[in-house]
Amino acid sequence: MTVPAFLGLAALSFVLMEPVTYAVHRWVMHGPGQTLHRSHHRPPARGLEANDLFPVGFASLVGVALAVGFNVPGLAWLVPIGTGVTLYGLAYGLVHDGVVHGRLPAVRRLSNPYLRSLAAAHRVHHLFGGEPYGMLAPFVPARVRSRAAAVDRHPLDRSSGSTPSHVPTLR
Repeated sequence: MTVPAFLGLAALSFVLMEPVTYAVHRWVMHGPGQTLHRSHHRPPARGLEANDLFPVGFASLVGVALAVGFNVPGLAWLVPIGTGVTLYGLAYGLVHDGVVHGRLPAVRRLSNPYLRSLAAAHRVHHLFGGEPYGMLAPFVPARVRSRAAAVDRHPLDRSSGSTPSHVPTLR
């Protein structure tokens, strides 16, 4: 595989991970996987939460795909796909766990307009347990934005000790 083909396939994989992430978050994490994901919508505890099993599982799948791509003739195309997915996972983790939730001290203070807009969108998700489900390019419908503007509590406040009202009814 040529370098441009590798880079193109990796970049395409990175970009396509946003709709994949949306779908998994919307229909798996807020569906049959809500038992694990619910831990993420509760006031944070120190250390790991049950929701952390999701990225471990996703990384394991990508690791298997990379191993196959490196070792099975004819399946080398899995390597650039795995590379793009891994880079997306890294970006997601740095933004979501680091910047938005402050779980990674080295990056929690990073700030620019794009990161602030991602954090604001994710706060809306935590307010209501619904849209937006995406992370690096979230779409917040206007009706949800206006509803969130009327709420005076901060859904990611680590000191409140209260469970957000939407936790029992994750969608």
